This record gives sequence, C-alpha cells and structure tokens, in this order.
Amino acid sequence: MDASIISALAALTGAAVGGLTSGIANWLNHRSQVRAQWILHEKSRRQILYRDFIEEAAKCYIDALQHDEADVPGLVGLYAKLSSMRAVSSKAVVQRADDVVRKILDTYLEPDKSFVELREMAIDGSIDLLQNFSAACHDEFEDMWARQF
Repeated sequence: MDASIISALAALTGAAVGGLTSGIANWLNHRSQVRAQWILHEKSRRQILYRDFIEEAAKCYIDALQHDEADVPGLVGLYAKLSSMRAVSSKAVVQRADDVVRKILDTYLEPDKSFVELREMAIDGSIDLLQNFSAACHDEFEDMWARQF
C-alpha cells in the first residue's frame, strides 16, 4: 500500500474519531444539563406542594384542637394535596403526610383544648404535628440533590 494512502486514511480516521468524540461529549453535556434542569423544576414543584400542604394542615390542626366540628373544606384541600403527593413524592413523604391527616381527623374527636392547654402543648413540643413530615421532605430533597450529581 502506498504511504500517501495510509497517511490519508489515518487523517480521515483521526478526523472521524475526533468528530465522534466531540459529538458524544456534546450529547452527554446536553443530557446532563437537561437532567439538572428537570430535577430543579421537580424540586421547585414539590416545594410548593409541600408548603401548601403544611399551611393547610397547620390551619386544620389548630381548628381541630379548638373545635369538635370538622372543617370539611380544609380537609378536602388536605386530601387533594395528599393525592398529588402520591403521584410525585417518595413513599416516606406520602406516609408522613397520611399520618398528619389521620392525626388531624383523630384530633377532631378529642375534647377541645383551651388556650392554656395549647400553650402547654407548644412548650412541650407536642403541638408540632408536622415535624416528621418536614424531615421526610428534607430527606427527599437531599436524595434528589445527590442523584443530580
């Protein structure tokens, strides 16, 4: 074989390999960027859902502590948010949210609390119904962050 043909084939092969390498690197970079954007969007969407659930649950819980008649529209809102979480959240978050809703329902069946009793619950920490739910959300977000990289 002629040396000039070998040189030409080597040059063409080198160009092809270089182009292919560049194309694969661009594809991987783009894929990584799209994945990072999706994770950030998903995290933001869940943060809004969890914030709304926390606000609604807090209102319903205080109402349950002070009244024996259920706030049905508030409970419907909680169940709607719980159902949304079932579609997008981890099992741990959904379980903790379900625990919160059950505790609120059970609280409506208990005797009403006076302001003094509410103050005592605040002091000893037993009024914090959402602590386990918040911790599960935090763990889920940390897991999402770890999967991003």
